[in-house]
Amino acid sequence: MELADNNNNAPEKDITEEDVAQYLKSHSGFFLKRDDLLLELELAHPSGKAVSLLERQVTLLRERNMDMRNRLGGLMENAEDNDQLYDKTQQLVLALIEAQGLDSLVNTFNRSLLSDFNVDFSNLTLFGNPEQYRKVISRMVAVDDAFDKIPSLLKSNNATCGVLRPEELQFLFADQAAQVGSAAIMPLSHDNPLGVIAIGSKDPHHFSSSMGTLFLSYIAEVLNRLIPRYL
Repeated sequence: MELADNNNNAPEKDITEEDVAQYLKSHSGFFLKRDDLLLELELAHPSGKAVSLLERQVTLLRERNMDMRNRLGGLMENAEDNDQLYDKTQQLVLALIEAQGLDSLVNTFNRSLLSDFNVDFSNLTLFGNPEQYRKVISRMVAVDDAFDKIPSLLKSNNATCGVLRPEELQFLFADQAAQVGSAAIMPLSHDNPLGVIAIGSKDPHHFSSSMGTLFLSYIAEVLNRLIPRYL
């Protein structure tokens, strides 16, 4: 027959691993009547010991199950951390709103970050004429002096995280500068420059350019609206 002749004369095609994989995917019931084959097939294992297909499947399922449990645990832990951060942030915002005066505002901010958020160093520097605010205990520096000492940290309204230069640390943390390994810096402004938030850690790797600054930006927005009441 012509069909038979064509089949006989056609070049044989080598069966590839992909062909076998596609066949098994397309014929999901292949092993239903071949239970013995499942037990006879042996697969290479990372340990060097051959295992049956069923054993390998069980191992893979266990590994995937463990991976999913670890991921779920991580998500739950992150959710719990976010809830705690939200609660602490809410308490801080309410305390800032209730502050009586500029010194009370600054002290409330620094005290909360040190005790509630467990940071190593916290310093809120305000911009203004020190002579005009002699009665203010909080640190007050001239805005021109600030832009002269830390211009790169004040050139935008975004936070800067990482390792700072010695002169920047000295300006922001004063006598604590030598202890600061890394820091998160957030300029404050509302039409005009108001000040700068400086949060420090003894760990050089704690604050980095890749970390999120949503919390810091939110607190900065709150301070941007409260500080002008007193300046």
